[in-house]
Amino acid sequence: MSTSIASDVLGTLGAVFWSIQLLPQIWVNYRRPNHTEGLQPSMMLLWAGAAISLGIYNILSEKSIALQVQAQILACLSLVTWGQVYYYGHNWSLAKTCAITSLLALFGAGLELLGTVPFIYLKEDGKVPHGYLLAMAILSAVGLGLGVLRHYYDIYEHRSVRGISFIFVFLDAAGDLTSLLSVLIANPVDVEGAAIYAVELGLWIGIMLLGVIFNLRTWLNGRRITTPQDAQVVPRQDATDAEETAAENASIVSSSRSTSVFHTVGLLRRALQMLQLRRRTSTA
Repeated sequence: MSTSIASDVLGTLGAVFWSIQLLPQIWVNYRRPNHTEGLQPSMMLLWAGAAISLGIYNILSEKSIALQVQAQILACLSLVTWGQVYYYGHNWSLAKTCAITSLLALFGAGLELLGTVPFIYLKEDGKVPHGYLLAMAILSAVGLGLGVLRHYYDIYEHRSVRGISFIFVFLDAAGDLTSLLSVLIANPVDVEGAAIYAVELGLWIGIMLLGVIFNLRTWLNGRRITTPQDAQVVPRQDATDAEETAAENASIVSSSRSTSVFHTVGLLRRALQMLQLRRRTSTA
């Protein structure tokens, strides 16, 4: 397989991953319409803006059709997710949400046309000025990076990874990785394009690691509360009180992480802990 074919295949995979990456998040928002807490609307808006400059860059640098389409899908899904946050989380009416989201989409489409069409027809010697392409690449990388960094700030504030679907994180990272490989094996290597995808991939890896760290900390705290030694020395009445307290704590943790990364695993773990505590209490 030649490098050009491999690059096209990887670019297509990246487009596929980015085409469906936000669908799990959109589905989670739809299933839990009253709980979009933790999902940052500024992140989605920054991504939509970054997709405009990414689309300009991919079109003018004549990337594969898959990568050109990828940016358009990212912009559309980001705006849909942004609209969900305000519709479900800020009580906007459906008409207001659709109207503002549509206006933003039209504005973004106009900017992208303005940034591509003149250069397609007016470029000299069939080439677009390198400085312009570099500026679009930088804007795209900065927008994507700031979007994810906004979530880092939320993690710092709440000491938990919340509001983001784990499937969404995985698909986005997979799209970044395949797109990164696509531009790296192209001839010549597209340094600017590689930087765009590498920045966001690195930030998503950090989100995953933080999710593991905070999830592990919660699991260890739960183990300390429900150790067999504690269950044996606590009288039956106190054990019942401890059980109610543990259930209350589990409810609090569940509500604060209702859409967090690793949410399903956390729920299963807490359910098993409650069953173990009930068994120890019944045999006391």
